[in-house]
Amino acid sequence: MAEAPLPAIRSLPSWLLGRAAARGRALVAEALAAEGVKMWHHVVLSAVRDLAPVAQADLGRGVHLDPKDLVGILNDLQAAGLVLREPHPTDRRKNAVSLTAEGARLLKRCERAARQANDELLAQLSATERAQFLGLLIRISGTEG
Repeated sequence: MAEAPLPAIRSLPSWLLGRAAARGRALVAEALAAEGVKMWHHVVLSAVRDLAPVAQADLGRGVHLDPKDLVGILNDLQAAGLVLREPHPTDRRKNAVSLTAEGARLLKRCERAARQANDELLAQLSATERAQFLGLLIRISGTEG
């Protein structure tokens, strides 16, 4: 079935960004799946590496993930031997999450796979265009520091 023309919609920057984002997510999800990892598992592993040891509640807030969803992801990661949950070193009432050596190795592979997927997404752009595009995305995304 052919897509409807909808030129007024398809010319909107928001529609084009949504299509590009969907393509990017699909490419990264496929690359991560080859490592046996889902997108949110990768996000959590990366945040744990950057913040460890991190209280479980702080981790959830940091990645904007509902606590129930975070528990499920951490259960998966812990069962696979990728993270540890132990009493927090400064507050025994909290769980602290940290990466295992295997979690760190898997995260490196996932980061490489995600970079390659993003390279594929931006393959039609020159290095100069990529830098400009990323700068513009940062400006309009509201993530500018």
